[in-house]
Amino acid sequence: MYAIVDIETTGGFAGKSKITEIAVVVHDGEKVVQKYETLLNPEQQVPGFITGLTGISQSMVDSAPLFADIAKDLYQLMADKIFVAHNVNFDYSFIKRAFEQAGYLFTNKKLCTVRLSRQIIPNQRSYSLGNLCESLGIDIQNRHRAMGDAAATSILFKKLLDDNPDAVRAALKSNSKEMILPPHLPKEEYLALPESPGVYYFLNERAEVIYVGKAINIKKRITSHFGGSSKNTRNQRIRNEVHHIDYELTGNELVALVLESQEIKRLWPIYNRSQKYVPNQWGIYKYEDRSGYPRLQVSKRIKGAPPLISFNNHADGFHFMLNKIKEFDLCPKLSGIQKTDGACYDVALGYCKGACSGKEPVVEYTERVDQAIESFTSNERSFAIIGEGRRDNEWSIILIEKGQYLGFGFTQQNLQVTNLEEAKLLIDLYKPTSEIENYIASYANSMEAEILEFS
Repeated sequence: MYAIVDIETTGGFAGKSKITEIAVVVHDGEKVVQKYETLLNPEQQVPGFITGLTGISQSMVDSAPLFADIAKDLYQLMADKIFVAHNVNFDYSFIKRAFEQAGYLFTNKKLCTVRLSRQIIPNQRSYSLGNLCESLGIDIQNRHRAMGDAAATSILFKKLLDDNPDAVRAALKSNSKEMILPPHLPKEEYLALPESPGVYYFLNERAEVIYVGKAINIKKRITSHFGGSSKNTRNQRIRNEVHHIDYELTGNELVALVLESQEIKRLWPIYNRSQKYVPNQWGIYKYEDRSGYPRLQVSKRIKGAPPLISFNNHADGFHFMLNKIKEFDLCPKLSGIQKTDGACYDVALGYCKGACSGKEPVVEYTERVDQAIESFTSNERSFAIIGEGRRDNEWSIILIEKGQYLGFGFTQQNLQVTNLEEAKLLIDLYKPTSEIENYIASYANSMEAEILEFS
C-alpha cells in the first residue's frame, strides 16, 4: 500500500517552517482506496507570498486543528504504507519532524516521483509536477493545494508503476539501509536517529563508549560511517563492535563541536585518536613598510610565524579587519583591504586620515594600530554566543567570562538575559579545552556570529 502525500507550508525549511495543509491519497497499486485532507494551524504567521501562491490565508488556518490534534489518526492512516511524494524529501522532512514533536516515531519507507520520472520518462523539459503533468496530459485540479497536487501525483505514480514496476521495486530496495547496519545494532535504534545537529556515541556490548562524533545531521553522518565498502580498518572494527548508539541534540554545529570536545576529554573513547579539528589556516600579520608605517595583512598562516589572531577562512579574517578599520580609523590600504598604487580610495571620501599618502604622522597612526591590535587579544571580554536551540522556541547559549569559556546551556527564546550573572544560571559549567577555545575564537570573529556582550 502507498500513501501519496502533499503538503503546503509556511516556508521551505522543516526546522523553522510549519505545515498549513496536508493531503493523503491511499493507493493499493491499482486504484485509490482512501483520501484524507485537512488544513492545519501552523502556530506561526503565514507569509503573504505563500498566501499568493496557495490561496491559504492566516484566517483559514487560525481555526484549523493543530498537527498534534490529528497526529494519532494520521499516523494510523499512514502506518506500514510506503510514503510517496513529488520531491519526497521535502514533504517527508516536515511530516517526520511534526510526528516527532507530537511524540511519534515516523520511519516509513519512501519513494520520489521526481526520481522515478527521470528514470522511467527521460528527456522531459522539466520534472516539476506542473510541467510533467502538462506533458503527460494529467489534469491538476486546484494547483498548489495539497489535495489537488496529491491527486495528480497519484495519477502520475500509477503511470510510473504500470510503465516500469521493476524500477519502482528497485527504488524501494535501494532505499533500505538494513544492509549497511552494524551486525549487532538493533534496526529500531538506527531508524529512531534524528536528522538534527548533535553529538553521537557508539557503545559496545558492555555499554562502554568507544567513539564520539559530532554531526549537523546525526542520522546522515552515522549512515556515512557504515555505507559503501570502506577498507578503513578502524571503521570496520567500530562497525563490528557497535551494539548501541546514543546521542545528544545540540541545536547547531558550534555547540556540537564544543560538546564533542568535552566528551572526548571526559570519556577518552578508544577510537577517538585525536580531535577532528582543522587548525585555523588564516591570520592577521603586522609588518612595517619602508616609510615606517605599520601595516596589517590578512594572510594564510606562515609556518614559524604566529599571527596576531587566527581564523578558519579568509572571509572571516577580511570581515574582522573591515570592522577594525571602522572602529579605529585605520587606513584600508595599510590594512591590506584595498590594493592601489597611490593613496587609498577613502582619502578622497574623508574616511582615511592619509597615512597611505604620508599626510598623517607615523606616530599618530601607529598609536591607533597598536590600540586595534590590543583589542584583537583582549582577555577581559565577557559575552555569550547565541545560536539555534534543540526546539523551535529555544536558543543555545555559550558563555565566556573575561576571555575564559565557562560552559553552555539552553534557554527559552522569550527569556531576556541582561547580565552575566543571569546568563550563568542558564549554563552547565565545563572545563575549557584548547580545541574549544579555537572554535569559539574563530566563530566569535566570523560574519554569522550572534554575540551578546556583557559589561
